[in-house]
Amino acid sequence: MKTQLVLCIGGSLLAGMSACKDKAPEKEVPMNVIYILADDLGYGDIGCYGQQKIKTPNLDKMAREGMLFTQHYAGCTVSAPSRCSLMTGLHTGHSQIRGNKEIAPEGQQPMEADTYTLGKLMKSAGYATGIFGKWGLGYPSSSSVPSTMGFDEFFGYNCQRQAHSYYPDHLWHNNDTVFLSENDNNGRKVYSQDLIHEQALKFIRDNKDRPFYAMLTYTLPHAELNLPHDSIYQMYENAFEEVPYDGKMGYYPSEKPYASFAAMVTRLDKYVGDVMAELKELGLDKNTIVIFTSDNGPHHEGGADPDFFKSYGPFRGIKRDVYEGGIRIPMVAWCPGTIKAGAQSDHISAFWDVMPTLAELTGTVLPEKTDGISFLPTLLSKKDQQAHDYLYWEFHELNGREALRSGKWKLIRQPIVGETILELYDLSNDIHEDTNLAEKYPDKVKELVSLMDNARTESPYFNFGREK
Repeated sequence: MKTQLVLCIGGSLLAGMSACKDKAPEKEVPMNVIYILADDLGYGDIGCYGQQKIKTPNLDKMAREGMLFTQHYAGCTVSAPSRCSLMTGLHTGHSQIRGNKEIAPEGQQPMEADTYTLGKLMKSAGYATGIFGKWGLGYPSSSSVPSTMGFDEFFGYNCQRQAHSYYPDHLWHNNDTVFLSENDNNGRKVYSQDLIHEQALKFIRDNKDRPFYAMLTYTLPHAELNLPHDSIYQMYENAFEEVPYDGKMGYYPSEKPYASFAAMVTRLDKYVGDVMAELKELGLDKNTIVIFTSDNGPHHEGGADPDFFKSYGPFRGIKRDVYEGGIRIPMVAWCPGTIKAGAQSDHISAFWDVMPTLAELTGTVLPEKTDGISFLPTLLSKKDQQAHDYLYWEFHELNGREALRSGKWKLIRQPIVGETILELYDLSNDIHEDTNLAEKYPDKVKELVSLMDNARTESPYFNFGREK
């Protein structure tokens, strides 16, 4: 049975068609949803997950007032396939986009025009839909741009590669190019993230009187390590012993990469605080679920140093790894009065669970099968939460990598092309994935290999270089 949350007099939320006790029912008010997606933010990069060197007061407050998830996973260990998994409710064994396949001169491999997405789901439920930030799932005029994928409003980067520049010469508003002439000739006047953030807040204000779904897909703190040298940067300007990054390995040079990275995380935190403050000012905070998370683990490009900040938290691995540090990500959910304050959940969930969660929230019957399981019961602190039999990931760079988690067990198969090694870890005792138990438990390996082999279907674009 699908559940529709209903706002009643006094602000209490009830399931189904229930009315407030001893009071006449009011008209149903659907819950707004804001989904904030950071880029390359590691599990350990924010204070509520253990970060010591970077200040994230708003996210820490969000966690105190909401629910912190300890076992939430990205769709993949790099951007495009991770976002495709999020957008479609399919893991990378079934999704169309399973790697960062570039399309010149601007864009990535598109999804097919009839792809069912989060935007289409929420639009069908009567929501105003908007996405602000990085898209990375097509190219301009392709079958897969935000306007064809269910979003009424888009402002930001169509191409994820171009999103690596924070002072671009253009962005996109829906299907129109927005030229930023102030940034011509290395002008560096308009900081893209601030402009995108302003448009996101405007969308919230413009739709305050109707249900809305907003995806805020900021590029922060992805390389390049670059931002205005304002008061946020000045917090860290002289805080660390720095080694300048000269740009010879790609990305824009950074004189103080540690300070820049820390300031980018804190700037992202400020954006989150602005969203929460805007909701409170509009009187929407108790009728809006805000979810904050990241698209994969931390990076080391452009002068970033995940070892210095312990960006991967207690785990092993970073972006492009299928160890926990590459795919386990922070997630905080907030809605005062609906989501229990100070709650912590160890429910095992992943990006492909977001679609069925929003479907249950809005009472929408999904037209297509997903790989996900709704975690709405967990958000509402209910006891009827279903669990996954397994989670599956595949990665198509570095000769290919696969991972599968089933309960406490984690199987990794890598590389796919070449001399393949099987790694088995007991995450209940070895969260850092130090001890390979494959030889000790051959029957468990056989069981998980069978699950892994059956988890994927062949793709016309992503097959680890195997013969078709």
